[in-house]
Amino acid sequence: MTDVAGALGPLFLLILLGALLGRLKQPGGDFWPQLERLIYYLLFPAMLVATLATANVSQVPIGRLAAVLLGALLVFSVVLWRLRHRLAPDGATFTSLFQGAIRFNTYVGVAGAAALHGAPGATVAAVAVALMVPVINVLCVLCFIAAGTLGSSSLGKSLAALVRNPLILACLAGIALNLSGVGLPGWSQATVELLGRAALPLGLVAVGVALRPQALIRHDRGVWVANLVKLVVLPAMVLLLAWVAGLDPVSRDVALLFAALPTATSAYILARQLGGDSELMAALITGQTLLAMFTLPLWLRLAGG
Repeated sequence: MTDVAGALGPLFLLILLGALLGRLKQPGGDFWPQLERLIYYLLFPAMLVATLATANVSQVPIGRLAAVLLGALLVFSVVLWRLRHRLAPDGATFTSLFQGAIRFNTYVGVAGAAALHGAPGATVAAVAVALMVPVINVLCVLCFIAAGTLGSSSLGKSLAALVRNPLILACLAGIALNLSGVGLPGWSQATVELLGRAALPLGLVAVGVALRPQALIRHDRGVWVANLVKLVVLPAMVLLLAWVAGLDPVSRDVALLFAALPTATSAYILARQLGGDSELMAALITGQTLLAMFTLPLWLRLAGG
């Protein structure tokens, strides 16, 4: 495996560049929100389609990878829900804690997998996205419903957004093109690949822009619980399950990477729209992203050692 620090270092530097640009408010206006929409709805889906449509997914142990990643997610989701009254004073706080504990930053995950293991890593990462994104989105929506933070109108909107999620649709399209044998014929492959290449560097810079350092002054119990689960306990369980399942080194590293990733910046928008504690969410996103710069390399070195 490529030196972990050397592989992940440039990714974190791009995030820090984004944080600097956000602090300086450069470029101004609505540049960054519009760029985030472009990445989310076009560039990142193009990367997923390009990877899944042409990859040899038969080399990926999909069943064992799903058992490891989804098994750990479901176990922690149940445990968190059972302990909700001890962990959070109200439903809104708990929904943000829940998102902070199970969601993952897709841009960092795919970029990290590609940096660590090249094309094989990117392929396993795309499969992991296809497995995890639908499940995590459903779990988070169910959490908001069960916590009672949204009304019937918000429920309809959230379910509609789930069905139209561009990452889910891109995964389905890429898998369909692969299984049908159509792939990406003619110039379409080069075109979609070019679009996809822009997704990861721009996505990482956008992650940095979305950070809110002022939110770090919040240090209540929810912050520490979510950070502990997301950056320590969940990766430990996934690493143990990966060893038990006998995953190959590439699949093991990608599974561990996705388990140890900081939570997604999009979780802030979901918290704000569906009645969660958005300020707690901002603190979790910022704190986990900064902490992951230290914890991610440690976990990957442990796995490789």
